[in-house]
Amino acid sequence: MTPTLTPPTESAAPPAASERCDRCSAAAKLRVVLAGGGDLLFCGHHANKYAEDLVKIAVDFAAEPEFTWRGAVLKK
Repeated sequence: MTPTLTPPTESAAPPAASERCDRCSAAAKLRVVLAGGGDLLFCGHHANKYAEDLVKIAVDFAAEPEFTWRGAVLKK
């Protein structure tokens, strides 16, 4: 069996004010950190629209303080 190395997970930080949604370029409200490295940014609309799929691939996430992400409840 060949062991698989996974990079250590980085702690997610909420999106900066200048960061935009990877889907539609609106202001980002959620950062999702992926197991393979890297992250995705989503506006509130797309974060909640894709919440069920995002919780399956996320190792960490951070949302802006005023944004309530539907996936946070699913992730528990």
